[in-house]
Order: sequence, then C-alpha cells, then structure tokens
Amino acid sequence: MTSSNLTRGAATWALLSLAVGSFGIGMTEFVVMGLLPNIAEDLQPALWAARPEDAIAQTGWLITLYALGVVVGAPTIAGVVAKYPRNRVMIGLALALTVFNALTVLAPSFELVAVSRFLAGLPHGAYFGIGALVAADVLGPGMRAKGVAFVLTGLTVANVVGVPLGTYLGQQVGWRAAFLVVTGIFAVATILIAFFIPAHPGDPGRTLRAELKVFRIGQVWLALGIGAIGFGGFFAVYSYLAPMVTEVAGSPEWVVPIVLVIMGLGMTTGNLVGGHLADVDLKRTLIGGLVALAAVLALLAATSHWIWALGFFVFLTGLTSSALGPTIQTRLMDVAEDNQSIAAALNHSALNIGNSLGAFLGGVVIAVGWGFVAPAWVGVALALGGLAVALASFASERARGVALSN
Repeated sequence: MTSSNLTRGAATWALLSLAVGSFGIGMTEFVVMGLLPNIAEDLQPALWAARPEDAIAQTGWLITLYALGVVVGAPTIAGVVAKYPRNRVMIGLALALTVFNALTVLAPSFELVAVSRFLAGLPHGAYFGIGALVAADVLGPGMRAKGVAFVLTGLTVANVVGVPLGTYLGQQVGWRAAFLVVTGIFAVATILIAFFIPAHPGDPGRTLRAELKVFRIGQVWLALGIGAIGFGGFFAVYSYLAPMVTEVAGSPEWVVPIVLVIMGLGMTTGNLVGGHLADVDLKRTLIGGLVALAAVLALLAATSHWIWALGFFVFLTGLTSSALGPTIQTRLMDVAEDNQSIAAALNHSALNIGNSLGAFLGGVVIAVGWGFVAPAWVGVALALGGLAVALASFASERARGVALSN
C-alpha cells in the first residue's frame, strides 16, 4: 500500500510512528540541559571539585556539539538521500539515532561522550525534513500541514513530559539512565517506522549538487540568519536553566524538572499561537516575536532570584521563542523557491546553530565569572541580533520589489 491510498487507521499509525521518533529527538536534544550539573560532576570530577562553574561551562560543549551535528547533517544527509525511497531512509535515520544514543550511554569519558553527541545530532534535521514530506503525503491534499504538525507534536510533548521525567530519572539514578530511555524510544520508533510507514518513493533525479542550489538564494541566508541568531537567545537561557534554578533562585534540585515542565507548556502554547499568527501576518509576527523574546529575557534576568518570577518568565520564554518556530519555518519555505525538501531540513540547521551559539556564549560568560544570570543577557543580545537580520531581510525584499516594478 502506498501513501496515497492509506486507510485512516493506517495513516494514523504512520504519523504516530514518526511522532515517536520526534519525541525521542526532543528528549535527546534537551534532556542534557536539565542534567548539565550531574553530567559535569560525573565526567569532570576534578574540575567539578575545584570550580563547578567551569565544569558546567565546559560540559555545555555537549549541547554545542549536538547542535553542530544537526547543522552538518541536515543539508548533507537530506541532499544525499533525496533520490532514495523515503520510507527506507526514515528507517535508516531512526536506526542511526538508536545507535548513536546508545554510544552516549556507553561512552566512558567526556571526550567520547562529546563524539557521541555530535554523531547523534547528524540525523536530526534530515529526520524532520524527510519525515515532514512523508507526513504531508500520508494525509494528502488539504491536510498536509496537519500531518506535519502531528509529527512535530512529538517534539513539543517531549518538552512537557519526556525532558522533565528524563531529568528527574537522571538526577535519581544517574544521567546515563535518561539516555538509555532515549535509546529505547528510538528503537521502538525504528520498529514502528519499518512496519507502518508505507512505500514512499524518493526523487531519482535529485542530487546533492541540485539540492545545494538553494544556497544561491540570498533571502535563504537571511532567513537562516534569523533563526541562527535570534533563536540562540532562547538556547542561551535553556542550556543553563538548571544552575539558574538551583544557584540563582536557591531552589532544591527537584524543582528543576518542574521548571522544565513550565518551559515545555510555554513552548506548546507558543507553537500553536505562532502558527496562527504567522498565517495572519508573518512579518509582524516575526518582528514582534523577536522584540517580545528580548523583553522577556531581560525581565527573566532581572527577576531570576525569585523562583516564582523565574517560573513565570521561563513560561513566557518558551512561549515567545516557540512562536517564532513556525514563523521562521514558513519564511524559509516562502523564499526557498522549488527547494522545499532541503529547506525543511535547513530550518533545523539554523535553529541548532542558534542552539550551539547560545550554549557556547552562555558558557563563556559563566566561565569568565559573570554568574548564571549572564546567559539571559546574552539571550537578549542574540534576540536583538535576530531582529536586525529580520529587518534587513524585509528591507532588502522591499527594495528588490521596488527595483523590479521600475
């Protein structure tokens, strides 16, 4: 049975299979952030004993390396496999995610864990990019966006349920237990995809060289810049949220998963709100969202010593940042012309450049002794940087439109 004539039940199982994988991706990407102090203490005991801030800052490189894996893997894998049957490609991607996360569980040293995190990031963008095309085709014309949203729901739910539970499990049993659960989730996803994703042909005429022509479009670079810089503001805070809760607000460790749930609820709300607002007016939503994110991060920095205020502004941080997600994705698809498949993967590259940039700069300001609030101010600067790129993109578009009309 092909994707074009699936029964309703078969289509639901196909989408659920993809969503299980996206749940695993959301968990493996973000659970590190809640367990950063635990991982630092385990993998760098000498540095932790001498200066915990430096140990946490250096362990933040695990977040950066995962994000760099996404950046490298998304366009290259999506381009190379474009000609192959998509159902088989999805099985391969899910299997790779299973193996690479198992390496994280087994790796004995910080250096090997770092390598495993880079490898685990490689299939991330291609999974979402190709999975989005499969999901859209499964439901057919008129329901394509609904299919894509269903798959991405796994990522959203991971931030509400998977990441907080994984963080709590890692705190109680050991951080490797969280990644053992992630590995199990990807193994289940691999089996489900093999059984329930129907035959879905690739495009035999597509090559990596043809796919990479998308980089000739100037507006694509600007759209990627909005995500890479502006969304980095969110990751600068999220990456070091655990020590902000315990060291700045003075709350016990068990409060961290609760704050992560609050962040996940904000992200879920923002994803829904952002999708609606982007359909109404994309440009205003993008500009307003970046302004709002900068303002919320500034208020978070100013009030983070009070746990109730921290929780409130963490919710708003999740809301404003996730509202930007579908908006940036739509903008990228609008300017990518006929390069839609690689554009879908590139969106995840851009957001994970933001992940890498935010985590790195947040670690830098902590390492130089500016404290655990400093990453929030880094976030303000990055959000405003993304705003500048967005304004430049729209100004360039207007100028080109005027030139063509003359």
